Amino acid sequence: MSAGDLKRGRLSELDALRGLGAILVLNFHYSTRFHEIFPKAPHVPFHIGGGEYRVLLFFAISGFAIFFSTARLQSGWDFVANRAARLLPPYWTAMLLTLVIEHLGHMTTLYIPPFATLMNVTMLQGFFFLPPVDGAYWTLTVEIAFYACILGLWALFRMRHIERFLIAWLLLKLFFDLIWPDMPERIVMLFILRYVPWFAIGMASWRVWAGERRWRDQIPVFLGILITIMVSETTDIWGVSLLIIAAFWAMVEGRLGWIRFGPLIWVGQISYSLYLVHQHIGFTIMMNAQAMGIDPLTSYVVAVLAALALGYCVNRLVERPASAWILARWKRFRARQPMNAAREGA
Repeated sequence: MSAGDLKRGRLSELDALRGLGAILVLNFHYSTRFHEIFPKAPHVPFHIGGGEYRVLLFFAISGFAIFFSTARLQSGWDFVANRAARLLPPYWTAMLLTLVIEHLGHMTTLYIPPFATLMNVTMLQGFFFLPPVDGAYWTLTVEIAFYACILGLWALFRMRHIERFLIAWLLLKLFFDLIWPDMPERIVMLFILRYVPWFAIGMASWRVWAGERRWRDQIPVFLGILITIMVSETTDIWGVSLLIIAAFWAMVEGRLGWIRFGPLIWVGQISYSLYLVHQHIGFTIMMNAQAMGIDPLTSYVVAVLAALALGYCVNRLVERPASAWILARWKRFRARQPMNAAREGA
């Protein structure tokens, strides 16, 4: 296998990991979270626990993938435009779909106050401690804070010596956990102190994948990650983190080829849109299907299929074309700036 083929395989594996995480999160919400929110409603006779495990995998993937957005940056505004074009159009679409379907399904228990709904348009509701339109959107607050941190690192240091900053970041988390647990919440959120180790797994692994470091060079970072998790988290979280590190090692070393399964890759490619539409819409479908006399297992399957279909439609009709359209116009705008500056100087 050539180097180019190997890299394509690795990227396919990253999509497959996204797909695996998305399927596990979806099934956790439909099998377990649904029962927690609606304890009196009939539910499927099985539970998939540990929803946070799947989210930690997503954070590690974000840490790995962020370098694809920073590798060729010319300005911080390019990064902001890229993230906005990627995140906002499908988010707004999913939010509107969720509100409409909740209303049509008479799911008043899922409603949030009008002002909170309005603030959700900005995607910054978490920083103001307001409820999200869909409970799954809490992770978007974490992702935005991560992007803000990365933008700061790029602006100040162009992402050089990132390992030093990862170690310092982990020490800051330990300081929060062990010495200053009452640190102001917005500082904790902005520096993603509850989730730094998992973003660090992806970032340290990318450096090896890109040929900028060797695994043995990254030993201090991974030791720091594992020590931080061991001190700050429960034993099961530490074990799951070991599995995530092993998965990224296998991916980088080209030993995760068995996960390159077509349907899993497909789910990974639509995972962002799927994540945005699946939870409250799925709950609405399940509750209304059961009100019509449909058994819990069938309503569960219908919700899964509906979420996949909606995720695909939002990805194909909104996420991809809107991102391409916005970025094309942003590039044209950026291309005109030197020309305009030259004219003003003349």
